[in-house]
Amino acid sequence: MRAEVRKYADLAALAEAAAGEFARVASEAHVFWADERCVPPDHADSNFGMARDFLLSRVPLCGEKVHRMRGEDDPAAAAMDYENELKHELGPDGALDLILLGMGADGHTASLFPGTPALAESARLVVANYVPSLGSWRLTLTLPCLSAARHVVFLVAGAEKSESVTRALAGDADPAPLPPAARVRPRSGKLIWLLDEAAGANVASGQQ
Repeated sequence: MRAEVRKYADLAALAEAAAGEFARVASEAHVFWADERCVPPDHADSNFGMARDFLLSRVPLCGEKVHRMRGEDDPAAAAMDYENELKHELGPDGALDLILLGMGADGHTASLFPGTPALAESARLVVANYVPSLGSWRLTLTLPCLSAARHVVFLVAGAEKSESVTRALAGDADPAPLPPAARVRPRSGKLIWLLDEAAGANVASGQQ
């Protein structure tokens, strides 16, 4: 899978490009989550709560099209429930039209952190993943689910992420273990990395 890389001069230009890509692909779409913290939806750490307050409450999207992960429930049960919901809405492989992902400085994406068990999952679409570095459980889409998507867009900014960006885009040419983000490889879809100048300091725009 070849990745398309686009670099932007600053965070504002990067955000505008990401919004345009999202709007182009996601008109009238259902909204799903790539991961969630195991907290109630009104908790300050809730991904759903953040999206609701800053995006979903400001767009004309009816409630039945919003499919949140239930972070307040038992993690294993919540993961299975969300997997069943994906299959019900999207079919057995849970193929989403568009997944918008970030990446941490350590190369994690969604809640697929380096060295955690979820990275080895080859069949499930959603799992509960314990992250020792955070001392907490997360719910996350798995690599098989992410790689089934028709479009995957990474949105990455900041100099602290430039090393992981370089390693991720080097792919199998990097002798070190690949960061989790590099292991998201759409089987038949399109992969785009949107980077600001700081995050993409060591890579060129174009096909990687």
